[in-house]
Amino acid sequence: MKAKNETRIVIGMSGGVDSSVAAYLLQKEGYDVIGVFMKNWEEKDEDGHCTALEDFEDVVEVSEKLEMPYELVNFEKEYWDRVFTYFLDEYKRGRTPNPDVMCNKEIKFKAFLEHAESMGADFIAMGHYAATDIKDDKHRLLRAKDLNKDQSYFLCGLNQSQVSKAIFPLAEITKPEVRVIAEELELSTAKKKDSTGICFIGERDFNAFLDRFLPAQPGKIVTLTGEVMGDHEGLLYYTIGQRKGLGIGGKGSGEPWFVIDKNLENNELIVVQGKNNPLRFKSALEAEQVSWIADEPPAEFFTCTAKFRYRQPDQGVDVRRIENDRWLVTFHEKQAGIAPGQIVAFYDERVCLGGGIIDFAIE
Repeated sequence: MKAKNETRIVIGMSGGVDSSVAAYLLQKEGYDVIGVFMKNWEEKDEDGHCTALEDFEDVVEVSEKLEMPYELVNFEKEYWDRVFTYFLDEYKRGRTPNPDVMCNKEIKFKAFLEHAESMGADFIAMGHYAATDIKDDKHRLLRAKDLNKDQSYFLCGLNQSQVSKAIFPLAEITKPEVRVIAEELELSTAKKKDSTGICFIGERDFNAFLDRFLPAQPGKIVTLTGEVMGDHEGLLYYTIGQRKGLGIGGKGSGEPWFVIDKNLENNELIVVQGKNNPLRFKSALEAEQVSWIADEPPAEFFTCTAKFRYRQPDQGVDVRRIENDRWLVTFHEKQAGIAPGQIVAFYDERVCLGGGIIDFAIE
């Protein structure tokens, strides 16, 4: 085994506080650390700011403060081909994609990993809140200590090869602790707000951005009986389970309305009224493109917990293989807001087992 000072770790630097502190922690451990900024999207936002350029400037400042070598690598083509094309295709199908999961799988832990290995890297690191360990000769992906920031859900598409090469320096510390370390080091990113929005594309008027690639087709909002309740701006702007932004509040009984389906053929957004409306709740889902961190499932049929949305508490499920990478996920308690295109991630307590794309929900 190599000594720490002979072990090269290439860390993905985003220009944020998490990757900045992660780089410092690796240096503190004595590793040979190199920072790399991934440039995956070139475009100014609505205010004329090029966020990629601004983020890289922060990477430069932090790297120079830490006396760490750094470079910029351009993955715009890879991002377009592997992530953004998938993103648009899912919206064309009336689904709600999760580009963060695909970006981790195809860019951060594939294209970036390959580039890092060409630089002589033994491992790559990221500022994600997640952890890894080894049990029975298998590399495992675990939830981070800071469960409020845990990002294992977005990493559920990784495989053994990827996880075996990944280091997560923030595994055992909390976000407030990260901020304190950054302030003590007087890093320029110490008080920088967390990034939100589409992975690498950033914060912007989402509807206006999407409309440039997939022009919206306005239509009607209807009930299951066909009663017209209002107008929608385009089916791609809505997701199953959505409550806010429908513009039909106050109608009917006055209870909130929820999206439960989309009729692509008639360009209709289908809604029901009432938080506890039984029509909102489903008993199961089918998932496609399911992959496992261990490169193999725990069994052909097993029980575990799952998340169908990032912020959702774990839910008990039974999981059974239908064929190849398609699995049936039956809920122990009926669930609302099961959105095709979104990700289902499977867990055994702290261990993330894997995940896949929700294809459709079952009554």
